[in-house]
Amino acid sequence: MTEFGKVAVLLGGRSGEREVSLKSGAAVLAALLRSGVDAHAFDPAERPLHDLEGFDRAFIALHGRYGEDGTIQGALELMGIPYTGSGVMASSVGMDKWRTKLLWRAANIATPDFVLVTADSDFAAIESALGLPLFVKPANEGSSIGISKVKRAGELQPAFAEAAKSDPLVLAEQFVGGGEYTVGILGDRVLPVIRIVPANEFYDFEAKYLRDDTQYLCPCGLPPQQEAQIQAEALQAFRIIGGRGWGRVDFLMDEAGRHYFLEVNTSPGMTDHSLVPMAAKAAGLSFDQLVLKILELAAVSGKEA
Repeated sequence: MTEFGKVAVLLGGRSGEREVSLKSGAAVLAALLRSGVDAHAFDPAERPLHDLEGFDRAFIALHGRYGEDGTIQGALELMGIPYTGSGVMASSVGMDKWRTKLLWRAANIATPDFVLVTADSDFAAIESALGLPLFVKPANEGSSIGISKVKRAGELQPAFAEAAKSDPLVLAEQFVGGGEYTVGILGDRVLPVIRIVPANEFYDFEAKYLRDDTQYLCPCGLPPQQEAQIQAEALQAFRIIGGRGWGRVDFLMDEAGRHYFLEVNTSPGMTDHSLVPMAAKAAGLSFDQLVLKILELAAVSGKEA
């Protein structure tokens, strides 16, 4: 396919999600090559960015810092290279769970209650306010890196110390225990909802990438009218942070059937365990078709390429 020109598949990078990104990028590269696209792997941890001169588009398969947080998006903007996914602002905000939740709260998007935790926090008061169990997470990490579930009084402080190793901003978040779900977004299209049923206690790094006993249910089991309402709200939540192109919005259900949006992923995984390809398949799109559609949506400066 010559209409895309020479395409760089950005993969690897310097974040804690490097290994996952290498898998995502390899899958994307193989799909593009199968479709006849002039695609080439490009690892920004191993090559200077000025080597991107001469490429016509970039498919961002980077996860985490320096790839999903607006950094590489800004560099590509300066170079005038159209790239997949959200722009600089949305990528930066979407990577920051705290600021995403602040925006959602201002826009009346339901999200689990939360507190920003510091070394000087009254840990017992936070445990009391949010209730136990609760989750502790770095604000600017993905793939469940640094996340802990606090189940007993007094455990918040060591959980904070663990999360703070990954990011200076640490969130304590209310536990919502009625099920974990995700919604993929592809342009103006919202993909079918997936319910995630991990075999271990929660959907952590191991459940996401290493185990084969995590269940992914699509259809998700929600009544069609409720699923459609959540899909519409997920698209709204994505657009509130400025999301474009493609992405994923995760949400939780409580035991009463109320949903709470959890976070946005502006550069979702594309591995054999990843969620957007599963949802696309349920919607009738093959992996190769999904990859080409994402590439078609590549943009620069907020405009279609």
